[in-house]
Amino acid sequence: MQRKVLIIEDSKTSMTLMRSLITKAKLRPVCTTSLVEAKHVFSSSAPEEYLCAVVDFNLPDAPNGEAIDFAIDSFLPTIVVTGSLDESTRTTILNKNVVDYIPKENAQVYDYLTRLLNRLDKNKRVGVLVVDDSRVSRHSMTALLRRHNFITFEAADAEQGIELLKTNSNIKLAIIDENMPGMSGIQMISELRKSYSKDDLGIIGISSDTKSGLSARFIKSGATDYLHKPYCHEEFFCRIMQNVERLENIETIKRVANSDYLTGLPNRRHFFTRVTAIQKYTPKSQSLAIIDIDHFKNVNDTYGHDCGDYTLKELAKLVAEYFVDYTAARFGGEEFCVYFSNTDPEQVLQILENFRQAIENKSLTFEKQSLSCTVSIGLTHKSKGGINAMLSLADEHLYRAKNNGRNLVIGD
Repeated sequence: MQRKVLIIEDSKTSMTLMRSLITKAKLRPVCTTSLVEAKHVFSSSAPEEYLCAVVDFNLPDAPNGEAIDFAIDSFLPTIVVTGSLDESTRTTILNKNVVDYIPKENAQVYDYLTRLLNRLDKNKRVGVLVVDDSRVSRHSMTALLRRHNFITFEAADAEQGIELLKTNSNIKLAIIDENMPGMSGIQMISELRKSYSKDDLGIIGISSDTKSGLSARFIKSGATDYLHKPYCHEEFFCRIMQNVERLENIETIKRVANSDYLTGLPNRRHFFTRVTAIQKYTPKSQSLAIIDIDHFKNVNDTYGHDCGDYTLKELAKLVAEYFVDYTAARFGGEEFCVYFSNTDPEQVLQILENFRQAIENKSLTFEKQSLSCTVSIGLTHKSKGGINAMLSLADEHLYRAKNNGRNLVIGD
C-alpha cells in the first residue's frame, strides 16, 4: 500500500513543490490548505495510512501552530515548514513533539524534506539502543527517537545493553552514557568493539561530565561520535541521522562490491570470502558445484547479447530460489557456483538434480521469441585442499558432464 503524507499548506508555490517531492519519493500527497480542511480529510482515514504530516506553522485559520498540535494529537510524525524563523518561532516549534522544521528560505532546503521522508520510512526497520542508568534520561532519548520512527531499546547498565545487542540483530546504533554503575560507558564500548566493528554498529558516547578530553577518550575507545549533555534536540537528531546514514552507506558500498551487476547474485569475491569464513569452523561435510549453461554462445549468436543477458538473469532467479540456504554466486560468464556445508551428499545431489530439471523444463520468452536451455553441473564432496582444490575437482567433473552429452550432474 502506498503510504500517504498529509500536507497542510496555504501557499500554492510551496504546495506545488512539496507535492512534487513527495510524489518522487513514491508516497501519496494528501493536500489541504487549512486546518479545517485537514481535519475533514483526515477524519475519513486511519492514522496508519500516513507516513507523516508536513504542516505550515502559520495558516489563516491556525496562525500560532494549531495545525501542528492537530497533527501530533493525531499520532502523525510531524515536519513543520515556516516562512518566519526568528528565535521565538524556533523555540515554539522545538517545544512541540515535532520531527523537525524546514525554513522556507529557498528551493534547496526542500531537498532536506526528501531526506526526512526517506528516513522516516527507513527508520521503522532500524533499532537504536539507549544505555543509561538514569531512567529520565533514557526515556527522554527514546521519546525523541520514536518521533523519527526508530525501534527503541533501553538498558540501565552495560550488562543489560550487551544482552540486548546479542538478541536483537536490528540494532544498528547504540547511545551509551559514561557514568553507570559497574562497567563504565567507555569500558562497555571497548568490550563491544571486540564483537562489533564500526561497519556493523554505530556508537554515540554521551555524558554530562565536563572533563577535558572525554570526547577523545570515547572516540579512541571505539565510539563513532560523542554528544554532551545537555544537548539541543536538533543536534541530537543530526548526530543520529549522520551515524545511521554512515552505516547505510557502508552497507551499500559492501553490497555493490560483493554483488554481480547483471544478476544481483553475490559475485566471485563474496563467494570466496564467505566460503573461506565457513571453512574456518571445519564443517562436518562440504560440497561444491559449478553450474554452466549449455551452448550459451549459441544463445548470444542467435538471439543477441540482450537475450543472453535476459537468460542469465532468469537463471539467476532460479539459482537464488533453489540455493537460498546455501552460498551461491555468479562466477563469471555463464558459470554459477554453489557451496554446501553440513549437508548430506545425497541431499546435495538431489537438490542439484531438481535444479537441473527445473532449468530443462523452463520456457523463456524474449521479445516474442521462445527459447529454452539446459545446464551441466560438476560436483565434488572432497574438501581436502580448501576452496581452490574443490573448484578444480568440480571443474573436472563439469568437463566430463559436457563431454558426456551435457544436461547432466556428474560428481565424485
